[in-house]
Amino acid sequence: MARHSRNVPRRATPGRMLPIAVAAVSVVALAPAASAADQGRGHGQQGRFTPGADGVGDPYFPLEGNGGYDALHYSLDLSYDPDHDQLDGTVTITARATQNLSSFNLDLSGMDVERVKVDGRKADYKRRGQELTITPRKGLKEGSRFKTTVTYGGVPQTIVGSPIVFGSPYGFLHTPDGAFVGGEPNGPSTWFPVNDHPIDKATYDYTLTVPAGLTAVANGRLTSHHGAVTSFSRRQGRTRAEVFKWREDSPMASYLTTIDIGKWEVKDGKTPGGVPNYTAVDPVLLASQPDAVDFFYNTTSQVTDGLAKMFGPYPFSSTGAIADDARFNGQPLGFSLETQSKPVYSAVRSTGTIVHELAHQWFGDSVSPKQWDDIWLNESFATWVTWYWNEKNGGRSAAEQARATYDARPFPDREGRPFWSVVLGDPKRDTMFNDRVYNGGALMVQFLREKIGDEHFLTLLRTWLKQHKYGNAETKQFTDLAEKISGQDLDAFFKDWLYSPIKPDLP
Repeated sequence: MARHSRNVPRRATPGRMLPIAVAAVSVVALAPAASAADQGRGHGQQGRFTPGADGVGDPYFPLEGNGGYDALHYSLDLSYDPDHDQLDGTVTITARATQNLSSFNLDLSGMDVERVKVDGRKADYKRRGQELTITPRKGLKEGSRFKTTVTYGGVPQTIVGSPIVFGSPYGFLHTPDGAFVGGEPNGPSTWFPVNDHPIDKATYDYTLTVPAGLTAVANGRLTSHHGAVTSFSRRQGRTRAEVFKWREDSPMASYLTTIDIGKWEVKDGKTPGGVPNYTAVDPVLLASQPDAVDFFYNTTSQVTDGLAKMFGPYPFSSTGAIADDARFNGQPLGFSLETQSKPVYSAVRSTGTIVHELAHQWFGDSVSPKQWDDIWLNESFATWVTWYWNEKNGGRSAAEQARATYDARPFPDREGRPFWSVVLGDPKRDTMFNDRVYNGGALMVQFLREKIGDEHFLTLLRTWLKQHKYGNAETKQFTDLAEKISGQDLDAFFKDWLYSPIKPDLP
């Protein structure tokens, strides 16, 4: 993620907001949880059936994610009508029970749930805050696969005023011609029911229906597109529409999901290295930069192939860019985000920003944090990779960029501008995107490179990415691997740079 400073006014709800029952409770009169557990035992299943946890216990977001099951695949069948900001959908989740389940939770904030089915049979459900608790008719045996289908609709709520992202709006953003979605860290549950934590990756497919004249872009590759005549829930009668199907066939953390709807100039092809490249740019951006489509497409191709040579094969089936004229209350938004396979940009951004977001395809998307306090494993590496890219492409060396950054940050911190006081290895929720996690972490990465030498350092990064590809990892695994590959005792180094609120001496 790259944040660009903007003074953005706050508002409580998106434009053309229509009233919805945010905490509505809809209950189907079926057997209660205890009955489901009894039925499971009655069919010869061993052990007691109990509810799954309503969170994974992440220290920063204790209610994000849920326990008792592993989501394997999401099928999102959604229609979006920008004239009313209305999203209607049916989401089918294929999962595997990791315990004997009497009930389980999904994360869903706002929206109205119409019905829920488990394995094709109506299920009991209730709402409390972001928790959608589902009780199937029969208990779900540990190890069994099951499908949950949620039919729902409403106006997705934009998250505003959060200190996590400095008050900037994020999540589902309503644009003049559609939508722009950047969900890190906890925005996905505002627009679809999900096990919303990076630890539970899954594959995804999308069927996106939008009014004729618009295009819907999502993660992965476009598998089909056709015209249709359909009904949108806030319109009278049937109307012409476009249906786009996308598929992300590599495991993906929920915060990396995106759907982006509007008018786009599209360039579709392959990088010189053979990776499919789908680049979509809002035509409004062409007024100030007529070559924006070629700029995003060509830079994305160059960087995708270049980083693959540095760190190993590009990990996904496609690359690309989604660049929107994204605004909130008329003010430009100030962020870019590493949504999997094609980052989103809220305006035309620099080459450095594109390098940063594509670096995340390796550091953050392929290898994702186990918990949010490991966020430096995403942002510090993406920032350092930008320095390294400059070094390899005729710019200042990463060593020079590191020392300039080090010298520019005084200690103690200036009042109201925390940097060294933020602990890199545990930056805390409201400062998890502080500059210490970006530039301060890149300092640590560069000084680690200098301490163990280029050969060991690049072996470390490539081994790290290979060992944890499509999975999750945590800080201790990285520090242990660094010591193993370098043959050095790095405890003091990591204590100073990862775990201390100080400005360490230069190595």
